Amino acid sequence: MNKPSTESNRPLYIVLISVHGLIRGHDLELGRDADTGGQTKYVVELARALGERADIEKVLLMTRRVIDSQVSTDYAKPFEFLSEKVGIVRIECGIQKYLSKELLWDSLDSFADNALTYLKDQGRIPDVIHSHYADAGYVGSRLSHQLGVPLVHTGHSLGRNKRKQLLASGIKRSEIESTYNISRRIEAEETTLGVAERVITSTQQEIEQQYGLYDFYQPERMRVIPPGTDLDKFFPTQGNETSSAIAKEIKRFLTQPDKPIILALSRPDPRKNIVSLIEAYGESPQLQQAANLIVVAGNRNDIQDMENVSRNVLNRILLAIDRYDLYGRVAYPKHHKPEEVSEFYRLAASTHGVFVNPALTEPFGLTLIEAAACGLPIVATEDGGPIDIIKNCQNGHLINPLDKAAMAKALLKTLTDKSEWSRLARNGLQGVRQHYSWQAHVEKYIAVIRPLVEKTEQIPRAKLSRRPGVFRDRAIFASLDLNLIGDRESLSSLLKTMQTHHKSIIFGIATGRLLDDALATLREYNIPMPDVLISGQGTEIHYAPNLTRSEVWERHINHLWNPLAIREILKEIPGLEMQPKYQQSDFKISYFIDPKVANIQDIRQTLLRNEQAVNIVFSFGQFLDVLPVRASKGLALRWCAEQLGFPLQNTLVAGVTGADADMLRGNTLGVVVDNRHLTELSDLSSVDNIYFAKKQYAAGILEAMSYYRFFDNSQGRKIS
Repeated sequence: MNKPSTESNRPLYIVLISVHGLIRGHDLELGRDADTGGQTKYVVELARALGERADIEKVLLMTRRVIDSQVSTDYAKPFEFLSEKVGIVRIECGIQKYLSKELLWDSLDSFADNALTYLKDQGRIPDVIHSHYADAGYVGSRLSHQLGVPLVHTGHSLGRNKRKQLLASGIKRSEIESTYNISRRIEAEETTLGVAERVITSTQQEIEQQYGLYDFYQPERMRVIPPGTDLDKFFPTQGNETSSAIAKEIKRFLTQPDKPIILALSRPDPRKNIVSLIEAYGESPQLQQAANLIVVAGNRNDIQDMENVSRNVLNRILLAIDRYDLYGRVAYPKHHKPEEVSEFYRLAASTHGVFVNPALTEPFGLTLIEAAACGLPIVATEDGGPIDIIKNCQNGHLINPLDKAAMAKALLKTLTDKSEWSRLARNGLQGVRQHYSWQAHVEKYIAVIRPLVEKTEQIPRAKLSRRPGVFRDRAIFASLDLNLIGDRESLSSLLKTMQTHHKSIIFGIATGRLLDDALATLREYNIPMPDVLISGQGTEIHYAPNLTRSEVWERHINHLWNPLAIREILKEIPGLEMQPKYQQSDFKISYFIDPKVANIQDIRQTLLRNEQAVNIVFSFGQFLDVLPVRASKGLALRWCAEQLGFPLQNTLVAGVTGADADMLRGNTLGVVVDNRHLTELSDLSSVDNIYFAKKQYAAGILEAMSYYRFFDNSQGRKIS
């Protein structure tokens, strides 16, 4: 017998809003364009999963009505049932034809007015509104005020992070504004964060590193609810995996195809760190003896026809396989269909293999959940989402992605301890059902929103204010060695100071170390990922939070660069010795130099006589780096200032050696931190706007902050 409904158990009426993209209940056109992807899939599956619950009365998914001969007539239907309790409502939104989300901003008020009329005509006001993405957040904020119901929001992606990625790709700020309406998007996100009583994210890292950049950031209102996984698609082995088309494709690469499989699956992106995985495998005879390695790195026809980053990654993968002579032990198929991804997981599980995600940074880690749902243990990077996944599922091991020996050890342990393998596989299957199934997702979801409806949970009210302007108005850039690192106590004080002011500053690191080495150092000293990481003496630029690589910077510095000729010219010069291979890169040729034998000015003249225009950097009394003429720490810093929009006169730059000289000169607020290599910067002692600190390491940077009144001087003017 059904109990009568009370306020505490009354079934809920939920409205989901997703304005853009092509949304229907069947055959979603995922990947058709940038607007029809993961978000459209998520909202449809969320609506369906909610409708299966007894404590849900009704779910409406509100989206834009589209009447356009270029798309299916499905998107013109005013209403579509997904189930008895769930429907898609398509609302008029200005122009009827299909438009990208960036062109919808002027139509959102019309959408909001029409949505309000529709909801009032339903006879019952919804209990909660859940907006998805910035445009829906704008609409949801208005409806929440007008109807007096709580707003829940999911950003899916954020404008401040998107702008960084676009800037990293080389698009000018003016073009970003005209093409992407990014300022309007960020303003809508700020408004939504001020109104929403709950913000739902996939990971804790998303809360801290992405939402933390916003003025209306209120972490106490945010809740982590990982998205659900389709367990009808990702399921355990069935016993027929070795006879599948995927298995036959893999076997042609391998001399012993029956060995356990180490599976890596990602797009060909340097952040995915696949080359380090191959090197870890190549440097471990025990691992090669124990298992084969399968690398599924996207789809390709001809590597030469791919865009630069993907081409470079795939070339490095093939070169690494060749360097370690791994033929017959590594498979690297060219093609796979989306529906075959689950078959890779099950094939690896059927061999008692392991799935590995060695990414440098991993915001969520959907592939790890998919692998677990197929009964495949995991080894994954100790960054971001994998931490939560392994904590919840207890089905694998976390690794430092820059420690190849540790990576190989974790893989070998997982593969060779059979009882451990079975336990991890079993835990993964149970953990996914408990934490990452759609049923688990909506269970947590209801637990978050019901207290809002029943008003049983106090919503904290913070005093919020907006900063003037769009960009953070000042920056701090420092080198690593003898500057940030050297004294942990002063480093801790500096990091606390910057955390206090993190909304108003851009934090950058400029180092001679290459990316992997720099990241390892940040981990060792618990230095948070900077907003900008300039590595390789200014030859590489990466932007937080996802280590987005500036491809346009690399194209820019490639001008007149001829590394083969440079190495040939310098190979016979006495007093020069090549540094190890791991210190070299495509745009940095590094030597040990004996200044008593080799004359730096003579080296520079020799290269010029041979028509090689380059930058030569001497540092730490023993290192000589030859760089493209357009590359240096100082030039990279100024490139970032132009791209990100922070003024040089409000930028505190801390350096210690000759490699930092051109970063300190000019209109920046310079500080030379006390150290034993001051002679390399002695010619800067007469420059008025460079302060020579009396303290060492991070304490010297804190001293300079005080000297320049860095945080209380809003105009960023130097002290005379």
